[in-house]
Amino acid sequence: MNALRLLASLAMMLALTVSAAAQKKYDPGASDSTIKIGNINPYSGPASAYGLIGRTLAAYFNKVNAEGGINGRKVTFISYDDGYSPPKTVEQARKLVESDEVLLIFQSLGTAHNSAIQRYLNGKKVPQLFVAAGATKFGDPKNFPWTMSWQPNYQSEGRVYAKYLLQNHPGGKIGILYQNDDYGKDYVKGLKDGLAGKIPIVSEQAYETTDATVTSQIISLKGAGADILFNVATPKFAAQAIRKAAELGWKPVHLLNNVSASVGSVLQPAGFDNAMGVLSTAYIKDPTDPTWKADAGYREWLAFMEKYFPEGDRTSNFTVYAYSVAQTLVHVLRQCGDELTRENVMKQAASLKSVTVPMLLPGITLNTGPNDYFPIEQMQMMRFNGERWELFGPVLSGEVGS
Repeated sequence: MNALRLLASLAMMLALTVSAAAQKKYDPGASDSTIKIGNINPYSGPASAYGLIGRTLAAYFNKVNAEGGINGRKVTFISYDDGYSPPKTVEQARKLVESDEVLLIFQSLGTAHNSAIQRYLNGKKVPQLFVAAGATKFGDPKNFPWTMSWQPNYQSEGRVYAKYLLQNHPGGKIGILYQNDDYGKDYVKGLKDGLAGKIPIVSEQAYETTDATVTSQIISLKGAGADILFNVATPKFAAQAIRKAAELGWKPVHLLNNVSASVGSVLQPAGFDNAMGVLSTAYIKDPTDPTWKADAGYREWLAFMEKYFPEGDRTSNFTVYAYSVAQTLVHVLRQCGDELTRENVMKQAASLKSVTVPMLLPGITLNTGPNDYFPIEQMQMMRFNGERWELFGPVLSGEVGS
């Protein structure tokens, strides 16, 4: 009798073990002990200022691992430099998927660069998750179900600026500086759609990422009689534009796209006096704003910087941005539990409901759905006072069509 009970007990234990094992599902890049995450960042080249984002991400995953990992699994974060060159992005993406066998590619940076790998990753059914670009094409689940953005999309931001101009500068004349690719053109489309022809655009000046400066473009915009400048540029060129406008004695209403709103990486090199009065939008807390000194989220971010990234720039929005998007990915991967498949990663990413991240502005939450691949669709206007950004006005919905 005892032998029968023992056999029954052993059979039950075996069944439970098999059942537990069956509940665990892994795709390449995941196991009982690790999760491999791929990343592509411009650590060199014309947009190397963004390299700070990649370094912050690495520091954050070091923090995650030091605290026990994600559901007990340590993160292996593999980040490669593409020099802000789309052909190099393609090469690095293939390496991450086919050689490193990562579970997903996270926060690859740049509009043209993500465009270059979007079809490849969707064809391979590898998540291209929380891309570091706000083009609307990265929130199209019908055609690209494996690609999702994170930040507010560029057309939405352009519409917010249009709302501001229509309300505050309806008699102005607009000059546009923009990067000659999908990133720049998306912003311009959003602004134009929002304006609906109600404020004239007197000049549009494009630049290439291979250009040395944007001096000639700024001279042309001033010469066209523009008294509003829409500065759609990556950090190096955005800083040049601010500095050149000041050298020319040109003081337009200056709208600077959010991706270049970093105090440390853009406004400081441009010169704080030159940047006085520049306008932009925000959705994350500015680390230089004393408003947040006693804020719990700010203090958590500062503690992270002090312990895991002491050499990092504490005046840069890029470190706050990277910290926040990394927290979002950790939330998604925790929600995956023991089903670390690529399909489940996308399912969980498309199931965010009023998720809060400590360094997002109050009132802004992350929300997604099977047909909504834009996690953040709210922003607030801000103005640089010569030392830091100051928020003003209400939190605005940035949904295209709003």
